Amino acid sequence: MKQTSFVAMEHAGSTQQALHAPFTASWLSTQYPLDLSDFEACRNTESGAVFIIASGPSAKSFPIGQFAHVPMITMNGAISMFLDTDIKPYFYACTDRSFSEQQPDLFKHAMAISQRVALWEDHARSAHVRPTGRLYPLSKAKRPSWLESVLGKHNALVVNHPLLPSRERPLGFSKDMSEGFFDARTVAYLAIQLAFHVGFTQVFLVGVDLDERSGRFYENAESTHSPCGLDQHYFTRILPSFELMSDKVIGDDFRVYNLSDISRIPDSVVPHATLADVEDMLA
Repeated sequence: MKQTSFVAMEHAGSTQQALHAPFTASWLSTQYPLDLSDFEACRNTESGAVFIIASGPSAKSFPIGQFAHVPMITMNGAISMFLDTDIKPYFYACTDRSFSEQQPDLFKHAMAISQRVALWEDHARSAHVRPTGRLYPLSKAKRPSWLESVLGKHNALVVNHPLLPSRERPLGFSKDMSEGFFDARTVAYLAIQLAFHVGFTQVFLVGVDLDERSGRFYENAESTHSPCGLDQHYFTRILPSFELMSDKVIGDDFRVYNLSDISRIPDSVVPHATLADVEDMLA
């Protein structure tokens, strides 16, 4: 399996822009300029397996140290799985602009140890901490029209084309983060699109339980709780997005497995795998 150094050869394709923080934190403008990297620079640079570490309760039983040699993508407060370890996430993703205020210590830790970070540009600019790794600004993908799809344009954007026009946000899967990503109301789905973009072909989901009642493993009665809309969006966006991915993206050259025993995602959509299965596949 290809190993990834802390700073990959992504500088050549990077678009670096010195973006100053807002006046409320003007001292950042001179000490910590914001350098943005182009997603094209990291496209298809990897291969093999990757773990996606989410924040469902089942993640707590995952022996993260046992698989420290495998690249990992994580998100939001799941970065707490990396506390007291020497593991540096291959990518850290956060789409919740309020997370850095609600969980400042965890956000700061993510910025300090992650090799690459994917954030909204305005969030990255306003945050009072800068990533030590490469920073990639997020953008949402736009669904290509039916005609554009027929003409072969935007082939990296895998979408549904309903027979009747719909005002709802489009379901889709982006194979090229340079064209944006499709939001399924769970950052784990963004992480899978990231994994495809950089070239990983074997994805293992950890803690993708998607059960709002179970909460997040890093939260307790005394801690700050971030907003959660899993129940609200599960049947309208989350499950349909995973079903689209299962039907149109997953195949012999891109496999996704779910390690959670309590996940709401049906095995028929994303097959379940045990730790023993994972060890066999990585052998």
